[in-house]
Amino acid sequence: MPSQSMIHNPHLEGGPFFWEAGPLGVLLIHGFTATTAEVRPLAKILHQNGYTVSGPLLPGHYTQPEDLNRVKWQDWVAEVETALYQLQAKCPTVFVGGESTGGLLALYLAARHPEVSGILAYAPALKLSASSYDLFRLNLLAPFIPFVPKESMDSDTQWQGYPVNPLKGARQLLKLQKVVLPRLPDIHQPVLVVQGRLDTSVHPSVPETIASRVSSQLVRVHWMPASSHVVIIDLELDQVAEITLQFLRLAISQPSSVTPAP
Repeated sequence: MPSQSMIHNPHLEGGPFFWEAGPLGVLLIHGFTATTAEVRPLAKILHQNGYTVSGPLLPGHYTQPEDLNRVKWQDWVAEVETALYQLQAKCPTVFVGGESTGGLLALYLAARHPEVSGILAYAPALKLSASSYDLFRLNLLAPFIPFVPKESMDSDTQWQGYPVNPLKGARQLLKLQKVVLPRLPDIHQPVLVVQGRLDTSVHPSVPETIASRVSSQLVRVHWMPASSHVVIIDLELDQVAEITLQFLRLAISQPSSVTPAP
């Protein structure tokens, strides 16, 4: 059970979920320090539109911040790969997506699994807006300071997770970034990238970096003018959901752009 005192908005639902519907599946992965509460609003809309939706809970999350300092990025990958296999057992067509670190993990999954049908990347954390000095301080302080309070939290009433940033866990995110960036050319599936113009967490160059480096024939980038970092629970959720549904329909109608499973 999560430590209520260290979870922001503990009344929200934050555990893993698997909602069955039709033969088209979507894997939605939450971000760093968050819980599945972050992806549930979009997941509900997709489920209502006939998609089977899975929302795994990343190791080190929804318990206490110290636990996030004990995991490696490979633990997150193992969890989302397990969720992918479970979803593939139910659905012949599966898209992978996520918010922030979840979007980064979705890119990693697509690079490793050519049978994945497409990617839904919401503010994917391929590069942070933090300065070089901030990143230097993070690496310097991580062995000595377990976590630091967050300066602010986007979408405060709907977001659930730790109100602090575990520093060793953050270093794992930085390591994952270095693994994913050179693998972008391995991605051939359709890609959707959605980012808020008011995002102060993910660097604004990220959508263009992804669009220019993947090998996909179908790439769509959408900027949401009134949204901040957690774009899937912000003011423009309805628009983001409609963009997502339109992209899914487009990607499904272009099977030639999806590399078949070996």
